[in-house]
Amino acid sequence: MDHIANFIVSLKNANVVGKEKIFFPYSIMISNIANLLKKEGYVKAVHDIKKSESPADRFLEVVLNYSESGTPKIREVARVSKSSQRYYTGVKTIQSHKNGKGLVVLTTPKGILTDKESRKEHVGGEVLFTMF
Repeated sequence: MDHIANFIVSLKNANVVGKEKIFFPYSIMISNIANLLKKEGYVKAVHDIKKSESPADRFLEVVLNYSESGTPKIREVARVSKSSQRYYTGVKTIQSHKNGKGLVVLTTPKGILTDKESRKEHVGGEVLFTMF
């Protein structure tokens, strides 16, 4: 099961139907991606919820963001690197999405970064997904 693909598609679907927030099982990777999306304005807030001390009872609450007119911020997502085929890119070949209006998320040696941050930090890595 691909947790990243499940996460981004669930975000898009919840955004399209107008949900205010959604919950996901906690993982460090999903938490880092959610915080990056919060920083980029696609998500309003991310909360870590612990129901008990057990790691299995830990969840992420993601509050979705909408524009002033009520249209969803997340309109389109695509998983680029899959478990069956990984896609890596160097810093010189990182392509922007939708002429810079979209978002490309990479996992790099410096953490999970957007395409713009990756160019600024001068690191390449695995392209996880694109979002618009």
